[in-house]
Amino acid sequence: MDSETPPFLLTSRLRLRDCAEADLDRLLALDNDPGVKRFIDGGVPAAPETFRAEALPRLLGRGFWAAEERSSGEWLGWFELRPLNDAGWEVVELGYRLHRAVWGRGYATEGARALVHKAFTELGTERVTANTMTVNTGSRRVLEKAGLAYLRTYFEEWPEVIEGSEQGDVEYALTREQWRRTAGE
Repeated sequence: MDSETPPFLLTSRLRLRDCAEADLDRLLALDNDPGVKRFIDGGVPAAPETFRAEALPRLLGRGFWAAEERSSGEWLGWFELRPLNDAGWEVVELGYRLHRAVWGRGYATEGARALVHKAFTELGTERVTANTMTVNTGSRRVLEKAGLAYLRTYFEEWPEVIEGSEQGDVEYALTREQWRRTAGE
């Protein structure tokens, strides 16, 4: 556990903190798990030099948070609550990428719900959005459990065709007003 880095968010089981250069090997290993990246690029392994040059700067930037299990310090993966413009936190994108070994334990839902709550109560967010492949039913369930609602299915041209891409991608969203009505805030 990187106790030097102050947490962005704490839940009963999670500690979310800034991603750091020291996370490079863990981030690369996560991106090289074909099951984790199945719905992103079909599970194509990332070359270390390409990952360092392209993905690492994004993950070290604004809105990406390393996820650790609070009691053990185990590194679980990362969450994204990233502003979609430079002006502020008004519209953010929610995302996550966790090790397969911890799938099914509720970490994604716990982290997503806590980030949505923080967005609307502390960051001045008006809208949370998220996207995934139509066939990614696991992520779709997490988004729904976090309060986001299905908006639309859309089709884009991607550099690589992967299994299920013919069914398109889906967009989910939640506004502050919708969240207030359902959260009782």
